[in-house]
This record gives sequence, C-alpha cells and structure tokens, in this order.
Amino acid sequence: MMLARVAVRSRTRLSPSFVRLVLGGPELAGFGVAGPVLDQRIKLILPGPAGLPQLRPECWWADFQALPEDGRGAVRTYTLRAITAADELVVDVVVHPGAHGPGSAWAGGAAPGDEVLVLVPAQGAPASGIEWAPGEAGRLLIVADETGVPAACSILESLPAGANGAAFLEVPLAEDVQDVTAPPGVDVRWLPRAGRPVGELATTAVVEHLGGGAVPEIDEEEADLLWETPTYSSSGEAITDRPAAGAYAWIAGEARMVTGLRRHLVGEIGMPRQQVAFMGYWREGVAMRG
Repeated sequence: MMLARVAVRSRTRLSPSFVRLVLGGPELAGFGVAGPVLDQRIKLILPGPAGLPQLRPECWWADFQALPEDGRGAVRTYTLRAITAADELVVDVVVHPGAHGPGSAWAGGAAPGDEVLVLVPAQGAPASGIEWAPGEAGRLLIVADETGVPAACSILESLPAGANGAAFLEVPLAEDVQDVTAPPGVDVRWLPRAGRPVGELATTAVVEHLGGGAVPEIDEEEADLLWETPTYSSSGEAITDRPAAGAYAWIAGEARMVTGLRRHLVGEIGMPRQQVAFMGYWREGVAMRG
C-alpha cells in the first residue's frame, strides 16, 4: 500500500444518502489495482484542526497514533467505486442525517481543492484489500447495506455476462436507489428501508430467497465486527480448503445483519463457510476507529 496526498477534484450529491468524491493528484503516480476494483478497500486520513498530519508511509499508523487525539483528525475505511485516470479515483461516501461521524461530516462539506491523505494499493505490490473471490461458483449471492453498496455495484459491473445469482441492496431511502449494470442472470433488488431497522429488509429478503425459515435475531452482545472470508477468520476458526464449485456469497454491512446472515447460511442451511465472505463494515451506535 502507498500513502498519497490528494485533493478533491469534484463532489457530487448522488442522492440524500450518498456523496461521490473524485480525488486526484500527482502523488498517486504508482497507484494501481490489478484488474477490476471490485471491493478494493482504501483508507482516508482526514484533516484535524491543524490540517493534515505528517506521516511516514512505512509507519503511518504508529505516527498517527502518536499524535494528540484531539488534533489528529480521523481515519476511515472505504471501498473504491472506480479509477477514472492514472492519478484519479472515485469514492462514494454515505452521509447520514443529523449527527455525522468524521467521514460523513468531511464528505458532506468537502469542496474542490480540499486535501486528504489516502492509503491505496501500489502497482506491482501484492494484492490486498479485495475480498470478492467467487472462484468457480455457479450461483452468486451479494448482500449489502448502504456502506457496502459502492463495492457491490463495482462487483456487479465486473461480472461476466453469463453470471447467475441475486443481489440484495438495502439503502435508507427510495431516492438512494442507483442505476447499476448487471448480467441478465443476476437479479438486483433494491430495498429502501424508509425508517425500518438497519438490515431488517435485507435479512428477510435473503432468508426468503434461500427457501424461507426463521429470520435470525441477533442481540447487541452478539453483534461483533465479524470478518470471515475463504482465507481469513477474525474469530480464529481454522481455514480449510474450499469446495471447487457451488454457491458463493458476499455479505457486507452492519454487524448485526452480517452476523445474522452468517447464522442462517452456515448454521441453519449448511452453506460451507469457505464459500462466503462475511464482512462487518460497521456497527450501529459504535464509533469506528479506522
């Protein structure tokens, strides 16, 4: 990964809940992703009261942690929406009504020329930050709330013409539904929740799609930031070889939704854990560190 100082080149309000930022600058020379961006994660280091911090690329996190907490700004993780030029990338940020977190507040007020630091993949470096890995799966399941929608849309646009499956994309409002291109064999369903609890619509829709059953209920204590993929488990579970084919699911969003769907897919209907990427992008009511 490489650290670069970039400036906002444009800011577009896509909908009530999404802002699109185009970020660019000469320090992005050497930045690159091998192939489609898919769900490529990057980090934004946001300015604090004194502006952007001075960080050494090789130990940026230690340098950031050493700064006074009340003056160092914040670090937030996002997914790339697109790469539009050798020195330019696109990030879609969720902006919440009412009280804003650091990322939402910065994106909501960003103007052309405003600067931010980005941690992004470097050309030729080992790939990291992409979890989408369906292998030879013949049937796909994509599930996301608004925080996973940018990555889900990038994935859908990258699918081969013959892909089959379904995508369930939950967003706060009907106005947040976006145009996205997907193969004809992939059923894309937008689920505006209009005040319902986060993850409720997506969880119910997925359970029905998979044949029905009890909708999993997850309490506050169970809703940890689960992160499990075919090659990694945040819970420490042993990694075993994945099946050569079958179904593959990619699920990203709020912790309770992700944990509940893991319980249903793996615990109730017996889907091999190695065929699913479960990613808790955030936890409702809990401030994220980075």
